[in-house]
Amino acid sequence: QVQLVESGGGLVQAGGSLRLSCAASGRTFSSYTMAWFRQGPGKEREFVAVIMWNGRTYDGDSVKGRFTISRDNAKNTVYLQMNSLKPEDTARYYCAALLSNSWYVPRTDDEYAYWGQGTQVTVSS
Repeated sequence: QVQLVESGGGLVQAGGSLRLSCAASGRTFSSYTMAWFRQGPGKEREFVAVIMWNGRTYDGDSVKGRFTISRDNAKNTVYLQMNSLKPEDTARYYCAALLSNSWYVPRTDDEYAYWGQGTQVTVSS
């Protein structure tokens, strides 16, 4: 079992930056594939980015070139650096975890076993 706590959300102007953090409990963090999803008002949950247990990363099409996912296994934390923010990035951002040593890249929310409560990001125009 792993517990996830997100932080770092807030209100930012378009073109600005934010860094989200997700702190995980447990002693096997390095064995987890970690992802960020988001859900905007009236929208379905959307894949943002994933960082695999082996460090490989994959981004969703809507954030490529603007967002960067990273992890610090010593701190049991995964990050999402968000640059060049747009109003359409406004959403609640969720951290998710999957215990895996597979090379398969999970990009849908139903593939993840553990979720945080989310952190709100609002981008004003």
